[in-house]
Amino acid sequence: MRIKTIQLKNGYKRFKDFTINLGDAPVKIVALVGPNGSGKSSVFDGMLYLQSKYSHIGASAMSGWQYHSMDANPSFDTTWQDNVIITFDTGTFAEVFTAKQTNGKGKTMFSFRSPYRYSSQLSVSTLSKIGDIKENNIGAGATVHLDDKVTDNYQRLYSSIDRMYKTPGSALTYEQVKEVVLGQLNKSLSKVLDISISDHGDILDGKGTLYFKKLNQDAEFEFNVLSSGEKEVVDILIDIFIKKEEFQETIYLIDEPELHINTNIQRKLLNEIVSIIPDTCQIWIATHSIGFLNALKQDHQDDSAVIWFTPDLVTKQTVVGPMLKSRKNWKTVFETALEDLTGLMSPETIIYCEGRKDLGSDGEEQGFDAEVYNTIFESEFPGALFVSSGGNTEPDKYSEVALKVLSKAFDGVVLLLLKDKDIHSDGTATTDTDRVTWIAEDSAGRRMLIRKEIENYLFDIEIIKKFKTDINEAEYTKLVSDIKDGDVKNVGISLKKLCGQEQKSEQSFKQELAVLITTETEVYKELKSVIFG
Repeated sequence: MRIKTIQLKNGYKRFKDFTINLGDAPVKIVALVGPNGSGKSSVFDGMLYLQSKYSHIGASAMSGWQYHSMDANPSFDTTWQDNVIITFDTGTFAEVFTAKQTNGKGKTMFSFRSPYRYSSQLSVSTLSKIGDIKENNIGAGATVHLDDKVTDNYQRLYSSIDRMYKTPGSALTYEQVKEVVLGQLNKSLSKVLDISISDHGDILDGKGTLYFKKLNQDAEFEFNVLSSGEKEVVDILIDIFIKKEEFQETIYLIDEPELHINTNIQRKLLNEIVSIIPDTCQIWIATHSIGFLNALKQDHQDDSAVIWFTPDLVTKQTVVGPMLKSRKNWKTVFETALEDLTGLMSPETIIYCEGRKDLGSDGEEQGFDAEVYNTIFESEFPGALFVSSGGNTEPDKYSEVALKVLSKAFDGVVLLLLKDKDIHSDGTATTDTDRVTWIAEDSAGRRMLIRKEIENYLFDIEIIKKFKTDINEAEYTKLVSDIKDGDVKNVGISLKKLCGQEQKSEQSFKQELAVLITTETEVYKELKSVIFG
């Protein structure tokens, strides 16, 4: 059973006339995505409102016209069938409800989890009688209600183990039954967290709570010791696990399941939710979580639909369908989830420089020039990233295409090409005039060092004297006669010996010099002017 269309009209909450149309073959997962206040939760409230009218679930003050009517119109409750209209792939709401009601499951049309479902404690002192799970009468009746189900669901889990043990003809011991039931639940839990349920406690002995173990640890700890995020995951998975037998033709509604849960766990949790919930059901999730969106994009591209919400949907007659999953649309969705985080984390300027272009096994930069530039400018220009592109001819060879591609991918990022002062592939010296001419061909995107290469800055006497204050300047001058255009890279070994660093590798020596190119040095000022000026 899956929803094909839902229409909210006549001032239902803030909607004038809003329809979601999923087509004739609705998918299993429907994600409502958009900024806060755009109406995502109101769609869930509409579904629950309709269910409450048909089955009298959630008869609280919040479930009447005072909560659902935008105009606070008392007659809203008498015209409810005209205000929220849902059609399924198996018929109208009334037809589906009637069919389910004949099997005593009319109240299992929807299974709902509100955003407010945090339970800090689980401690049951007596095993009380709980209504039939098909009555669906615990938890929240609206998206603003607290959804505290963990205590009731714990008792259901506890009782299910007891019932299975007492089943006539069963040859299993109590411990074996417990292992079977908890083993099924732990199979799901282990895919999301590094914990497992070790025991379901003993209510009669005053230990009415769940006990857990972490992987590779023998010590047990109870539910109350779990972190907020772990409690959220356990609570949600147990609720679905307890319901999955009776809620077979059901629409599962989960409003903002990301609360208290970090991004990596969010993705794992959604994947397990989809795995547990039967394919005869449909899952609706309202979210702006990076982890859940990433799971939709990477793991459920074919069995999910994303409905994009904007604030103006509430003010006009609108029909929306699944978002086209293009790169541009995914970018918009993730920008909403990340808000300003992308701007904080992504570089403002990418400088494509010379050096070893392949990355290390763990993805680290291996180009020496890029490492040096990043070290020098990381303090004043934290938004700049230097990236190695290959030998001295490769940046020219690939830059035109590469920079155009990057400019498309990194919208709003400044992209620069930085060259050493050696543009002639035949080894001919590059003059200052050559430099100016080359830059002028693309003054916005091209940069070239005034000196031959990065070593001509690292080995400057200003920096060497900061490294070794008593340096023999006469010996230094013999090694470095032309700091601007000389091939000083070849004197690195001799220079580190002059500085008393024989045991140190040449690259380590240069990296220590790079740290000394600080903002007050003339070398820094020249490099800054060349690249960022």
